[in-house]
Amino acid sequence: MKISATTVMLPELDVRLTCYLLHRLGFDGVEWRVRRLPKGQEQTPPSPWGRHVSDLSPENIQARSGELLNVCRAYGLAMPVFASACTADDHEQIDLLAEGAASCGCPAIRLSCPRGYDGSVGYHELYDEAVRAFQGALAITRPRGIKVLIETHGGTIHLSASLAYRLVSNFDPEDIGVIYDPQNMVKDGFETTKLALDMLGGYLAHLHVGGHRPEPGPVDDRGTQQWIWRAVPMGMGLYDYPELIRALKAVGYRGFVSIEDFATDRSAEAKLKDGIRYLRSL
Repeated sequence: MKISATTVMLPELDVRLTCYLLHRLGFDGVEWRVRRLPKGQEQTPPSPWGRHVSDLSPENIQARSGELLNVCRAYGLAMPVFASACTADDHEQIDLLAEGAASCGCPAIRLSCPRGYDGSVGYHELYDEAVRAFQGALAITRPRGIKVLIETHGGTIHLSASLAYRLVSNFDPEDIGVIYDPQNMVKDGFETTKLALDMLGGYLAHLHVGGHRPEPGPVDDRGTQQWIWRAVPMGMGLYDYPELIRALKAVGYRGFVSIEDFATDRSAEAKLKDGIRYLRSL
């Protein structure tokens, strides 16, 4: 297995400083955030989901592919996937991302369903819509040899391994896979790790790791305990990471495990340093 980090954690760093930091800390790869900047955020302070100093977007990624390749090679870093915020029905953006990924030698891009799930639209309607959307997306990515990944994530119709599998199993695992994200599933979508990985099989393509745990919040006037989910170091969270690594070894996983830690009580460097140390120890 190899360890990478998502640059969503590193909005203050440019491309070279990002690679320098990850190389110095012993990482094997970098998961670049490649997203359009929301309007009105061009002059705002850097933030994970806002402006990034690295400024990688679908519109400029192909032109900057040489820069990314040279810097990553200089620091010995692979590019396992682009962390995009693109939906599977946005064909224009998918075309740009796929072309840019192919130019960089990046094998995969993350896509999401056309709509999330909030209960206002039924699951079956959203599922049928998603299958059609990914059919169209794969028609763009497949000829370029780029794999599409969906992430187990709350607020989606694929918040668990089984729901993600139901969606991707409509297609060839050479073309589409799953980002297995245990920290998302401690709150919503948890399934036994061994069973989840066994079920995903060849669709298991990438991992995101981090830590969260519930802490008691207020009790409402009916006597129901409320819970607050707090970001913590991986070893201090609710999820059993030693069990995950054992399960990954058992299925012969040889891909990337990517650190994704958005806690605000420590610096990004401290979180990455602690995270890679913990993963290497396992």
